Amino acid sequence: MGFGAIGAAVGEGYTAAQANAALSRDPENAGGIFKSMLVGQAIAESASIFALVVAMILLFSDFSNGSYVTVAALFGAGLAMGFGAIGSGVGSGFPAGAACVGLARQPAISGKLTTNMLIGSAVCQTPSIFAMVTAFILLFSDFSQSPVNPTWAAVLGAGLASGLGAIGSGIGGGSVAEASSEGVARQPGALTTVTNVMLLGQAITQTPAILALLVSFILIFKSYPATGAIAPAMALLASGLCMGIGAIGPGIGEGIASSGGVRWIARNSSIAGDLTRTMLVGMAVAESTAIYSMVIALVLIFVV
Repeated sequence: MGFGAIGAAVGEGYTAAQANAALSRDPENAGGIFKSMLVGQAIAESASIFALVVAMILLFSDFSNGSYVTVAALFGAGLAMGFGAIGSGVGSGFPAGAACVGLARQPAISGKLTTNMLIGSAVCQTPSIFAMVTAFILLFSDFSQSPVNPTWAAVLGAGLASGLGAIGSGIGGGSVAEASSEGVARQPGALTTVTNVMLLGQAITQTPAILALLVSFILIFKSYPATGAIAPAMALLASGLCMGIGAIGPGIGEGIASSGGVRWIARNSSIAGDLTRTMLVGMAVAESTAIYSMVIALVLIFVV
């Protein structure tokens, strides 16, 4: 819950700051801007609510019959959901703030702006949902028949992979959605094109979190022979850290690349094809580093 509170608070604060900027520009539209701010903040709050749910389950469920592996799994579940909520909370604040500023510029298209903002903010929650899925699997799986070593490291690594891996995709997805809200406010006629490219960019921005989720599932569901050696356990724990940390930069970088494409398509939609192609190539190159991390993570699981 401590980690899970970070992102939502930052995202909500950013939304409120942008709402104030919008109010100073268009005081007569205070009601609409205020409503947009609250809606955006409510979506940003979702990630911390997911963390609260997992925290309450950890506090009030009976895990007394679990093995030592269960102890590591419960710790991993908390880390997964805590870290996993950070990026989604921060990212959701970006389109909400941009929508408030856009309403001050274009109050006549408040409905279109709000819809665009809601779609973009909702997609930003996807990485935190991946983390929550991992947390629930760790919470409710039976590890009583699994050998303590190295399974403890595998389940802890799974939580770290999914949680850390969600940070970049959440922030990157928010950057894309922010550019989309800005673009719609600047050029309402390009709404359909801008929204479509936003969704494409956000979909690709989620891939580092998906790779992290994949590594988490492998770590959780693979069977491990009992061993007294420390190296296999450390390899599994390192695998989760490798994929989780390795997904942060690509998620943010792809969001930056996609936000540039969306922003300039809104300004010059006549060359949307060229801009989209350049955006996709740039995102693909940024994605390569996440793939490198996944390769090393898989080597640590299946070879070391």
